[in-house]
Amino acid sequence: MKKELPRIADSEWRVMQVLWEHGPQTANDVVKALSDKVKWRPRTIKTLISRLVQKGAVKVTEKGYRYQYSSAVDESACIQSETKSFVRRVYQETMTPALAAFLEDADLSAQEIDELQEILDKKKGG
Repeated sequence: MKKELPRIADSEWRVMQVLWEHGPQTANDVVKALSDKVKWRPRTIKTLISRLVQKGAVKVTEKGYRYQYSSAVDESACIQSETKSFVRRVYQETMTPALAAFLEDADLSAQEIDELQEILDKKKGG
């Protein structure tokens, strides 16, 4: 049975991105990493970390007298889950209008268009 991914709130994504990008971090390391990106107080960031631990998205390891936090969930799996949830909510599970909306607004390079075409060709079986 596949483990269900925890629901990660918008603000919690910022913390998860730090852990996915930098690996295990102390709470103060996460605060430093986010200090230039958000205007949150350190206490707010530590609260977000605690929530993520409670949800099972982040695990805690004791290293001497310090706690290190690391992701307990795979980034790509979380992104995929969030994408599916978004499409279900906004587009009533209809993928074509969702993709069309994203592509209409996207400023894509020729290389990115080629990569998308390859993905579509694989899906089509060609």
